[in-house]
Amino acid sequence: MSVFDFLFMALPVVFLIASVLIAVKAVSRGKSRKRTLMMQLASFAAVFAICMVCPFVASAASETVEVAQQGSFGMAYIGAAAATGLSCIGGGIAVGNAAPAAIGATSEDPKAFGKAIIFVALGEGIALYGMLISIMILSKIG
Repeated sequence: MSVFDFLFMALPVVFLIASVLIAVKAVSRGKSRKRTLMMQLASFAAVFAICMVCPFVASAASETVEVAQQGSFGMAYIGAAAATGLSCIGGGIAVGNAAPAAIGATSEDPKAFGKAIIFVALGEGIALYGMLISIMILSKIG
């Protein structure tokens, strides 16, 4: 493997780490959380585009397979990552909105805890479904 291949494999990871560091710095400076979230989604989309343009980045782990099959394995890995990543983002947004409402409802009426916690659990279920789909995709190629 040449240095050029290594740089292309490391590029998405470096880009995502840099975007997380920039987002943390922006929030600590008092920037809008919504703007920071949109920046994180844009960086995820940029990494996704890089992986689509350079399929050998996503399929670098399977060097013993023929070149024709590497692209399909790479797309399966990208699909599994997208299923997990997007479902976790959606679950995080759902829990972030439902948990404070559940705490507020419980503080007003302690009997409402059982009903309120169900909505928080539904948000967590979204992330679990995404992980389940990723496991199903990865079991088909493995």
